[in-house]
Amino acid sequence: MEKIKVGVFGAGRGTTAINQLLRRGDAEVVAICDKYEPGLEKCREIALKAGAEGISFYTDFDEFEKHDMDAVVLANYANEHAPYAIRLLNGGKHIMSECLTCATMSQAVELIEAVEQSGKIYAYAENYSYTPVRQEMRERYRRGEIGELMYAEGEYVHDCSSIWPQITYGEREHWRNSMYSTFYCTHSIGPILYMTGLRPVKVVGLEGRNRPFMRDLGSAMPCFGLEMITLENGAILKSLHGGFKHNRPHANYEIAGDRGSLRDMAEDGKLAVYREGENENCRGTHSVIQPPHPIADAEASGHGGGDYYTTHYFIEAIKGNPEADDKVIDVYTAVDMCIPGLLAYRSIVQGGVTVDIPNLRNVGERDAYRNDTFCPFKEIAGDMYVLGNTQEQIDIPDSVYDEVRRRWLCGEPG
Repeated sequence: MEKIKVGVFGAGRGTTAINQLLRRGDAEVVAICDKYEPGLEKCREIALKAGAEGISFYTDFDEFEKHDMDAVVLANYANEHAPYAIRLLNGGKHIMSECLTCATMSQAVELIEAVEQSGKIYAYAENYSYTPVRQEMRERYRRGEIGELMYAEGEYVHDCSSIWPQITYGEREHWRNSMYSTFYCTHSIGPILYMTGLRPVKVVGLEGRNRPFMRDLGSAMPCFGLEMITLENGAILKSLHGGFKHNRPHANYEIAGDRGSLRDMAEDGKLAVYREGENENCRGTHSVIQPPHPIADAEASGHGGGDYYTTHYFIEAIKGNPEADDKVIDVYTAVDMCIPGLLAYRSIVQGGVTVDIPNLRNVGERDAYRNDTFCPFKEIAGDMYVLGNTQEQIDIPDSVYDEVRRRWLCGEPG
């Protein structure tokens, strides 16, 4: 079989996939695109160090798209993944999308239909789902070891203030400065859905407050958001994410069933297991295990190995490996991991009402959202534009963004 020809759009986060692909014998990076030329130069250095030659570099996406490629990794801005995925799928390319899946409900519908019509692989790079502990939790839950899910918690509490200049570049309209509190929900919701296979059906949203330590960096959004989600079997999922000051691991997960529970002890890569057998009400067994990597080569990759598995299973799915069919996060599940956050903000705007989450696998449920562009990103929202903060309108002067940009260019922290 010829090597799979892969392009990468986004030279920042895209270096993760580039590093993985350069080590594979069944795939090759053939093109990289980014508007920021120093980022492309960094990728060129990575490729040369790995002995890879013949890679083309583009600052113009239109030219990049014309390159002979079988697949594309989307590592561009998080609120712009869906439009590029749709365009590339329509052009016959397999897609691996970094987080998030979509920025609006209309994009969710259009993306799903583009995947269906193209017949191409769509893989979602929700890397927090793939650490050894979380893969072990998935296997144990699906074997029925803790019974049926009753309650789950997913937390992704990541205070990014120290690196804000390096990830927003002093851009007022950068998605991180424009988003609402419940937008970036994938790392708290995604692993739970991946473990359990359950679909979200209802959501209520809550938002924190904006604080000076973020306002002084150009962000007017509340510092964190919370979704309370009802899953299809009636279980409740608490999803917490954002940035505040804490002294614990920033990603935590627990699933509790009617016969036991599984808790990710993220601080040391261990899994706490509680199990009750028949007639063992409240008298079950406790144990702590440390699951190994299913694939040893993943151990050295980022995000606890998650970065390895996303790229690995994407390539294996293109090759037709049946194992990858089970491991890859497909477009339907990817949308399920993201739209609760979109709809949670609608709940917040409406005063905390419960909002139904559609099952967009069903064609009949799509039309109600086909033109739904509700979001805080002006370039795509149109007349459904909404501010990312319901509590206060914060006017941040240009001088703040000028200073953040200066720190970025000088390599200074936030």
